[in-house]
Amino acid sequence: MPVFRFVTRRLLPTFRAPHVRFLGVSALLWSMHLLLGALQLQADDWPQFQGPRRNNHSAETGLLATWPEAGPPLAWAFRKAGAGYSSPAVVNGRVYLTGGRNGRAELFCLDAQNGNELWALPLNNKSFDFEGNAWGAGPRAAPTVDGTAVYALAGDGQLVCATIGGTLQWQINMIGDLGGAIKNVDAGEPQTLGWGYCWGPVVDGDHLICTPGSTDGEGLVVALDKTTGKVVWRSKDLNAEATYASPIIANIGGIKQYLVMTQFGIASVAADTGKLLWYYERSRPYSDVVVPTPVCRGNYVYASTGDGCDLIEVSMNGSRAFTVAEVYTSRNMKNSIGGFVFHAGYIFGTSERRGWVCQDFATGKIAWYQRANKSVGDGSLIFADGHLYLYGEKTAEVSLIEASSEAWLEKGRFVLPAKSQNPAPSGKNWTRPVIANGMLYIRDQELLFCYRVKK
Repeated sequence: MPVFRFVTRRLLPTFRAPHVRFLGVSALLWSMHLLLGALQLQADDWPQFQGPRRNNHSAETGLLATWPEAGPPLAWAFRKAGAGYSSPAVVNGRVYLTGGRNGRAELFCLDAQNGNELWALPLNNKSFDFEGNAWGAGPRAAPTVDGTAVYALAGDGQLVCATIGGTLQWQINMIGDLGGAIKNVDAGEPQTLGWGYCWGPVVDGDHLICTPGSTDGEGLVVALDKTTGKVVWRSKDLNAEATYASPIIANIGGIKQYLVMTQFGIASVAADTGKLLWYYERSRPYSDVVVPTPVCRGNYVYASTGDGCDLIEVSMNGSRAFTVAEVYTSRNMKNSIGGFVFHAGYIFGTSERRGWVCQDFATGKIAWYQRANKSVGDGSLIFADGHLYLYGEKTAEVSLIEASSEAWLEKGRFVLPAKSQNPAPSGKNWTRPVIANGMLYIRDQELLFCYRVKK
C-alpha cells in the first residue's frame, strides 16, 4: 500500500520580527538595480547551486567528447579559496565563491578569465567550528547570483546580500533572527546547528527562498524580500528542522510550489503563501543526514539519501486538493552526499557500497553500476552535452563518461595536479563540479581549478 500521511496539524506560535540590517542604497534604487541587472544573465552562466534550473544540467554544447591522457587544458588555478565545500557561481565573467579564510567565512569574487581575486567580503567574524566538528570549518553553501545581487550563506546561518561589486546590502541570521534549527544527526555542538547550514538559497521573482528550519512552530521555509531581507511569509503549517538539502521550484497541477526535504520525507508549500500543499512521510524516517536535492519530473518527485530512494506521484483530485502516492521505495540508490542527475528517463549518481549507478527513474531498477575501485570512487557529478563529469570524493580524480543507460562508457580521466594541504579530518571532496562558458571548475578546499573543456 502507498505510504502517505498528510500533515494537518498547525502550530501557531507568536511570530517575532527578525532583525534585518539593510545597508547602502535605498530600497527603491536597489530594486531598480536588481531589475536591470537581471537582464544580463548569459545562457551558459551558472548562477546558483546545481545551475539555472537547479537540476545539475548545463545547457552548453560543443564540449570535448574525449579527453587527452593528461586531461583537458588547465586554464588557471586559485589556491586561496580557504576551507569549505561551496561550489562556485559563475555569471558575466565573474566567479563567486565562499570559503573559510582569515578566521572567518568570506564571500569572494574572481575574474573568470585568469582566476585573479577581485574582492572579498566577510560573512561573519569567526570560523564555523565546534567540538565534534570533523567536516571542516568553512562554509558549505554555494552563492546565488541574481542580477546585480549575490546571496551567500555561512555555516552558522549568517545570510548576506551584497552587490556583485562586493558592497554589503543586508544580512540576517537563520538562527538568531529567524529561530532556525537544523536536524541534528550525530553532530556535535551547538545542537541547533547540526553540521552547519548547507543549502543554497533560491531566487523566485521578488523573493529569496530559504529553509532555516524550526522547532517551535515558526515554519521550515521562509520567503524573504530579496531587496531588503524582510520576511514575506513563513510556512507555519510545515514545522520541521532544516535538512542539508536545497529547495527547488516546481509546478505541479498548475500550482507553483517549493519542494523541500525533511528528515521524514518530502514536502511542498505554495509559492505565494507558504501554505502546506502536500507532505509525503516515509514509513521510516531517514536515519542519515539528508543532503541531496530532489528531482521533479512532471508530477513525479524522486529523492535519495544514504537510506535509499523514493519516487512519489503527486496528483490533484476533483476538489483541487493534492494527493500523494508512493511509486516505489528502494535501496538501489543510496546517495548520501554527491547528488544525482536525471537524463533521458534515468537517474545517475553514486550509491553506497555499489559505486556509480544508472537507475531507471520509472521503476527504480538498476540499468548498470560500476564499482568504485574501477571508477573514480563515490562522488559528485554534472551533466553537459550528453556526458557526465564525475568528481571522486577520495581520489581527486575527474572522469568523463557518456550519459548512457547501456553501460559505463568512459571517455577520459585525470587527477588534479594538487590536493588540499588542509583537508578536514573526516571531510572529502564534496564540492560539486561546475561547467560554465566552456570551463570546468573543480574545487578541493582551498584549491579551485579551472579547465578548458570547449572544443
